[in-house]
Amino acid sequence: MPAHAKPRILCVGALTMDTIFRLDTLPPGPGKFIPQEAVEIAAGMASSQAASIARLGGSAWLWASAGRDDVGKSIVAQLTAEGVDCSFVRRIEGARSAFSSIFVDKSGERMIVPFYDKTLLTTPEEMPPIEAGTFDVVMTDVRWPLAAASGLKAARAAGIYGVLDADVAPLETLERLLPLASHIVASEPAAEIITGEADIERAVIALAARYRGFVAVTGGAKGSFWSDGETGSLQHMPAFQVNVVDTLAAGDVFHAGFALGLAEGWAMPEIMRFASAAAAIKCTRFGGRAGAPTRMEVENFLSQ
Repeated sequence: MPAHAKPRILCVGALTMDTIFRLDTLPPGPGKFIPQEAVEIAAGMASSQAASIARLGGSAWLWASAGRDDVGKSIVAQLTAEGVDCSFVRRIEGARSAFSSIFVDKSGERMIVPFYDKTLLTTPEEMPPIEAGTFDVVMTDVRWPLAAASGLKAARAAGIYGVLDADVAPLETLERLLPLASHIVASEPAAEIITGEADIERAVIALAARYRGFVAVTGGAKGSFWSDGETGSLQHMPAFQVNVVDTLAAGDVFHAGFALGLAEGWAMPEIMRFASAAAAIKCTRFGGRAGAPTRMEVENFLSQ
């Protein structure tokens, strides 16, 4: 990979404490189910991206919200230990920090039950200094829309890449955020919500016709498809074939690799290949974002 100064990436959005249970099969209904393994880990889309960026060798900052409770204290401490700068995390008195219960089956599929205190999603009183020279990329998810909108607008004004992780959310939220991003990387379900297209290739084409700039859609085992907004041509990166153990946070690891490559100025096929490899490695490991690889692991995987 090309040499570059350590990229500086601000991640904006979700911060939760995830309890992840590994089962043979997902619960079919009421009852008691004994897991084979369990992990408690600080996560959430933006937070998992930030931790993954740090593991891949980038400098990551997190702008998110948590309560002034023991859960909030623990999740901030965990991410700080991963190398994420949490100085922009907003701590709200009286709010409950977000948490999730997640079940993962032996094929890697999952069931997620999250809880978000609405107080965590209120208008931010302050924002990080998003201006030329502070960050190379601002990466936002859809879980804290007011902060995401502010971050993407500031990034555009400063001439900084603004990446939107467009995952499943109300259509109103997606339509508010999509025009603000320089780079849209959507999940397949979110792309269908936005465009009404169930076919992933048609969804990319529809997104590219609607929004200027770079548009991509990730499709798991189908790989990722993108249009660069200039030639308008549709391109495809097949998924790497691996033994899937846990797909949780694979999309977040993909976004981390994408932001890293974008910040370092790689060609887009190289970015998509690196991001896809990082996500593939993560899928072979249980524990959500705990399975995120290092940069050396990704480079060794690609060399093989």
